[in-house]
Amino acid sequence: MKVTFFSSKPYDKEFFDKANKKFNFELDYFDTHLGPHVLNLIDHSDAVCAFVNDKLNAEVLEALSKKSVKYIALRCAGFNNIDLEAAKHLGIRVCRVPAYSPEAVAEHAMAMILTLNRKTHKAYNRVREQNFALNGLMGFNLYQKTIGVIGTGNIGVAFAKIAKGFGARILAFDIAENQQLKDIGIEYCSLEHLFAESDIISLHCPLIEATHHLINKDSIRKMKKNVMIINTSRGGLIDTKAVIQGLKDHHIGYLGIDVYEQEEKLFFRDLSQTIIEDDTIQRLMSFPNVLVTAHQAFFTAEALEQIANTTLESLYHFEKSNDFENPNAVLI
Repeated sequence: MKVTFFSSKPYDKEFFDKANKKFNFELDYFDTHLGPHVLNLIDHSDAVCAFVNDKLNAEVLEALSKKSVKYIALRCAGFNNIDLEAAKHLGIRVCRVPAYSPEAVAEHAMAMILTLNRKTHKAYNRVREQNFALNGLMGFNLYQKTIGVIGTGNIGVAFAKIAKGFGARILAFDIAENQQLKDIGIEYCSLEHLFAESDIISLHCPLIEATHHLINKDSIRKMKKNVMIINTSRGGLIDTKAVIQGLKDHHIGYLGIDVYEQEEKLFFRDLSQTIIEDDTIQRLMSFPNVLVTAHQAFFTAEALEQIANTTLESLYHFEKSNDFENPNAVLI
């Protein structure tokens, strides 16, 4: 099988080449995003391996089908960037990796909470300049605070358990309640109740029509003053303009985002010598109580190893059989 990778980085090549020793596929890597403008790069490929910001709309899928591409492997958990109906119509099989090290993302979400709260990033810079003053660095105890978790899939469950370990009260919202979380004292409630009660809100739900701009002008009004919002899921869950207004109104006290709605033009690139034309992200980064990381929550050695192994195993079974059981892959 020949597999063409898009949006690939050196670390992708390192982990996929290592995992490929078991399969001996032909792997072709491109660092460009997948879209209509780069389809000429695909040459006799059986499969395309795409990442979070690659565009797999009907136009692209139809062109891939004409090039005899049979499989799409998403090396990520989200699938909002692919037109599944078009793929089904064209007979292209799709898989993703929903269960790669959920602890990686959950731990990063907690790291963002601790950083925003205790201002360790600011303290680090101060001390390096021999400024040992504590003014402006005051935080708060997580103990007995209320943390709201929206979405209790694998990552949400991992995050809720971590937050529970700090002695916080955990509220959760999901369309399907997790009995394991209920057994350890985590309370499921309505979204409105979670908004009203939470000191910290962490987003762990997929981006679908029902969750698009879940954090918006109206939902922010329902939240506590000085609330902390953390998003390590998908950028489109947040209406960025509404959040900026919430920050300006001092209603939102802290914001930590590892994802951004327009991130495909920014993230995974070195733009340090570039004038960034996105005024919205520039405005966000101007707030002293906002922490932005560039979609790195998944970025651990354990997660990359699982992503590579699961993706290639899924493609192997696609090639060998129409149906197979792999608990770490979701076939669409």
